[in-house]
Amino acid sequence: MTSYKCLWSLVTSLSIFVYVQVYAQNLSTTDVDIVTQRVAQGASHSWEYGTRAEVLLELNASSYSVFSPTALPPPQQIPSTSSLSDVIDIAQMIVANRSISNGNITGPQPLIKDNATGDPASIGIAVLLANWTGQGRADGLDYAGAARDQLEFLLSNVSRTNDGAISQRIDQVQLWSDFVYMAPPFLAYYGVLTGNQSLVQEAYNQIRLYRKYLRDSNASNIWKHIQLGLYGTDNGHWSTGNGWAAAGMLRVLSTIKQSQFSTSMKRQQQNLADWVQEIHDGMYLHLDSNGLFHNYADNSSTFTDASSTALLASTVYRLSLVWGVHTYIPIAELCRKALSAPAGSIVDISTGGTGTVSVPSSATPTSTTSAPSASSTATETSGMLHLTPDGWLTPVVDPYSYLEQGQQSPEGEAFVIAMQAAWRDWVAGGAIGINGAVSPLARISWALVITNVVVVTFLS
Repeated sequence: MTSYKCLWSLVTSLSIFVYVQVYAQNLSTTDVDIVTQRVAQGASHSWEYGTRAEVLLELNASSYSVFSPTALPPPQQIPSTSSLSDVIDIAQMIVANRSISNGNITGPQPLIKDNATGDPASIGIAVLLANWTGQGRADGLDYAGAARDQLEFLLSNVSRTNDGAISQRIDQVQLWSDFVYMAPPFLAYYGVLTGNQSLVQEAYNQIRLYRKYLRDSNASNIWKHIQLGLYGTDNGHWSTGNGWAAAGMLRVLSTIKQSQFSTSMKRQQQNLADWVQEIHDGMYLHLDSNGLFHNYADNSSTFTDASSTALLASTVYRLSLVWGVHTYIPIAELCRKALSAPAGSIVDISTGGTGTVSVPSSATPTSTTSAPSASSTATETSGMLHLTPDGWLTPVVDPYSYLEQGQQSPEGEAFVIAMQAAWRDWVAGGAIGINGAVSPLARISWALVITNVVVVTFLS
């Protein structure tokens, strides 16, 4: 007991020092601004446009995000405090060019031509919001018609499994874990805006069916990447695919929870929350000691990947906020701090919620951040372990070749924004769960100065 009191005295005397160093594990406003620029620079595929639009809502226009605590539908008059312009710009570009993209056809069609059926639908919420806020009156574009054509294409023109799962591919019936982030959130949001509960239920049904095919009960319930089809299957447990699935389920869960159908769809909400936690339970068993997931979660011979690590951390914060489940908050915090650590740091963490990050004492403390400044002209991040000087997350999976390590990933940049926005909202909500699932002694944070290096132990 005496030694414990001595340790606590040491902690107290060093508490202000630790506070400064811990703040060096946050992304600054400038860092987030640069990452946001990289997403805009790199996005060129359907799902990248959709993912960029979604994370911009979460970061800069939270009142239009499904994670807003206010009820849906959102306001039709855009508040002066909401920065929706970049999202509207994406919708405008897509709708203005969709006829050319699709060969000037009429009737049901995707928002942009793609061999993946679900990916164009990821842009659908941006298009719905453009219509909802009356942008068509200003630019003459038919946002409502474009969204309706996308919906009818998905529901009527795309092949399905015998039990109704919509194929992710045009050329064959095949299910990809990515689909859960792309299409179901669009279906659910369309249903809420039009008062059509059957569409919201269809969003849930698609997730239920995808889980039926992709969940691997022999691998702690994490999801396989690709199933069915004559070619191109992938029985591996792709980390980013599990992140896509968890994030998509959370978007549908929050859409239902904030909608007029919340009371009548309690069971569906509970199932979605349980299924997200199911992925967390399986995935965090495989977190590497460097604070990152391997590209294939349970295959340590594959490279470590910061993209999936950021995306899954974002889902931990969101599950805490949306459903009050805080189980993996301590580990998500360790992952976030590892991803935000200064260059030269050495990360060593465990899945039990404990870990250390050795931080050079020359690291510059940075502040917490919300939305980046629109007027910022910064072009480089501060020296960081997992962000290059020009703001690209590293190491990352190649977003166009999932077996390979890549150099620049627009979706990886979007995942950093998703993590930052979710963490910011979680902090604003009281940082609940920060001390969960660890022993009382492990909740102590301490620092020790040794030969110009600060070793910070993150145990909460």
